Amino acid sequence: MYLLIGLAIVAASVFAGYTMAHGEWAVLFQPAEFIIILGCGLGAFFASQTKYTFGLILKSIKHLFGDPGSSKVRYLETLALLYALFTKMHREGVISIEGDVEKPESSAIFSKYPNISKDSKIVNFIGDTLRVYLTTGDPADIDSLMNIDIATMHEEGMLPAHAVSHMAESLPGMGIVACVLGVVLAMGKINEPPEILGHYIGAALVGTFFGILTCYGLFGPMGSKLENFVSEEHLYYHAVKEAVAAAIRGSTPLIAVEYGRRAIPYPFRPNFAEMEEKLKSG
Repeated sequence: MYLLIGLAIVAASVFAGYTMAHGEWAVLFQPAEFIIILGCGLGAFFASQTKYTFGLILKSIKHLFGDPGSSKVRYLETLALLYALFTKMHREGVISIEGDVEKPESSAIFSKYPNISKDSKIVNFIGDTLRVYLTTGDPADIDSLMNIDIATMHEEGMLPAHAVSHMAESLPGMGIVACVLGVVLAMGKINEPPEILGHYIGAALVGTFFGILTCYGLFGPMGSKLENFVSEEHLYYHAVKEAVAAAIRGSTPLIAVEYGRRAIPYPFRPNFAEMEEKLKSG
């Protein structure tokens, strides 16, 4: 939504400004320039990918028009789920949650929070961490394991963002290529009347304009949107990690989820009373 609104503002601003200056729109319609710039940009983009990174890019397209879904409700439900797991561990022993982490799809705890349990990534993140703790009984390396997992997810998520941003950065250069080719054509018409020569020069300059516009007004924002999506998800996983790490260190269930609450970004962070109410009500 935000991406579409932003792109609409960019397009409207260019249209309004050029129209106010009494610009002739027909001059800007240069299909040959567009083919050179976009074709070269996309060609270089594909040439730089591997099968792995290209697959990640295809999967991330949906993120351009979506949102990570960060909200106070999401964080509260996650804290409540973790609190239920930690309470069971605290009262019945660590081994009591073995069924919950081994088969979360049939767990009464996970089933109580469908909005969270349907996200396989966060379920696996919680389950795999607690499964290791169940197996080893040693909390020493759990924090480091979660950090590695989060860092890997973050780096993987940033690959599509960097790929799109790099393509965006190449487009002004491709615009110059189109412009130079246009100037070459214009030089071939050097003996033509000024109105004809001016048309060819104007058409050449459109290449520079289009390359810069698509860089900073189209593909650049797309790359930034993907980066922001990944960063927002990173904050979510960091909050979960803090809560799980505290529980494994031996903190009481309430203190463990408080660690998680304190790691939540302020716009989504519930106050302690809101969290306590959610934990009581489930």
